[in-house]
Amino acid sequence: MKKYFIPLSFVVMALMTACSSDENNVIDENSTIQNPTSYTFQRNSQNTVDFSGQSTRLVMGGELASGLISPEKTAGALLAMFAHEEGENNFTLASLNASNKNLRSKTAASLDYFSTNATNQALIRADFENWINFQVDEVFPNWNSAAAAGVSGQLEDGSSTRYVNSMGLEYDQMVIKGLIGALVVDQTLNNYLSPAVLDEGDNRANNDLAITVEGKSYTAMEHFWDEAYGYVFGLNADPANPNADLGADSFLNKYIGRVEGDEDFAGIANTIFDAFKLGRAAIVAGDYELRNAQSEIIKKKISEIVGIRAVYYLQQSKASLIQEVPAYGTAFHDLSEGYGFIYSLQFTKNPISDAPYFSKEEVDVLLIDLIDDGANGLWDVQISTLDNISVAIADRFEFTLEQAAE
Repeated sequence: MKKYFIPLSFVVMALMTACSSDENNVIDENSTIQNPTSYTFQRNSQNTVDFSGQSTRLVMGGELASGLISPEKTAGALLAMFAHEEGENNFTLASLNASNKNLRSKTAASLDYFSTNATNQALIRADFENWINFQVDEVFPNWNSAAAAGVSGQLEDGSSTRYVNSMGLEYDQMVIKGLIGALVVDQTLNNYLSPAVLDEGDNRANNDLAITVEGKSYTAMEHFWDEAYGYVFGLNADPANPNADLGADSFLNKYIGRVEGDEDFAGIANTIFDAFKLGRAAIVAGDYELRNAQSEIIKKKISEIVGIRAVYYLQQSKASLIQEVPAYGTAFHDLSEGYGFIYSLQFTKNPISDAPYFSKEEVDVLLIDLIDDGANGLWDVQISTLDNISVAIADRFEFTLEQAAE
């Protein structure tokens, strides 16, 4: 039997309003900061919120996701979408082609985790490039063939068709769910919400004096906070009030919505949104203790999203596997999503330890365990393995396996 012994490796100045038009959401004369009703912030009647770069990358990620299930695509074309260069025609949208943004340069690129860890950064980026290559080399050639143990191809999943490698894994799900952690969570929690980024150089002094970035309406600190917000809510129809249409992208936003829909975790979306709003208002007010307290809430709750969904998918797969005739297409789709969320655990941030809930080494162990019950990977996975991994994950967080499984 496998054993899982994994070591546990919140007004200085009130010179301006920072709120919506609701008069109740202001910084009062006693420096009491109230939470705005929406993520709307202005200075001298000018909008100070800008996260266009984050929205662009989320759209790029959506096109990459589509490309990964388009068997006419070459590895070169998909890798170019991942590592886009300004002016190259890698996407269907001209605005993306003209952009100087890309996904690769922000993958495993946070200041906290990777500024002094080039080795892990390179290994993680190589994972994504390998998965893209393997999709083209292993899965695309067998797109119209039936998959079997040891043979890549297609599997039916209700009204959908899943395309797996010889071990039953969907590379497209590994890439997209992995980028939830390596791009979205890492940049949000470990970069833009990092005190080392927010307080870099003269950021505090400039923020206290409302000295804005040259040519812009926002201070550097305000902008960093907004960039974190953009990775989470940048594609919502009304980003200032995003919880009305959670699921606006295929990345973290979608799964905040999914977890919010579980009665065990109802309210988590508003907790994250409220913390973002109040933290931003605290920055305008120069209250860095309050800012940091909100940042810690965001780090904890977003990390929980990753852990919850990892356990959820492992547990959901069981019903399909234990049928008299296993529904492998459904089970392997769940397990491939679970694989990507387990991979994403290494990019979480425990606000108490200031480290990920699971290290890269621990994540690597869990991923190996998921596919080593037999020579054919997921085709041989045991229910006990899924339960053991689920318990190992849930034990690091403040939710139970049973809560996450539903």
